Amino acid sequence: MMTRKSLIAATAAALAIGLVASPASAQRDPAYQAARDNGQVGEKMDGYLGIVGASNPSLQAMVDDINIRRRAVYAERAQAENATLEEYAFTAGCLAIARTTPGEMYQAPDGTWQQRGQGAPLRDPRCP
Repeated sequence: MMTRKSLIAATAAALAIGLVASPASAQRDPAYQAARDNGQVGEKMDGYLGIVGASNPSLQAMVDDINIRRRAVYAERAQAENATLEEYAFTAGCLAIARTTPGEMYQAPDGTWQQRGQGAPLRDPRCP
């Protein structure tokens, strides 16, 4: 099984080269960027995008589409790195939360939605 250190390095590399549907790559979609800017969506600890508050069909469809693409990348990369999908997705979630910018929403370790302030976001102690 892959070590935690190598999993983190592999996930960081995948995020850095854009293999994961990360905030940076998804920002090409104006609807995604608007939802992110308005605090309607945020990064979850499990590596997926979540809806903050009330949903609607178009917002749900957008989040589902992004998450389907993320899962496909996570599954492929996890297999290549001899890690589980959950391990890979969790590490990607840690990194995505760390990359949020002030004003963006993210899921804190206790499961609540938080708005990123000027400081570092609250992250799970298992995060790199």
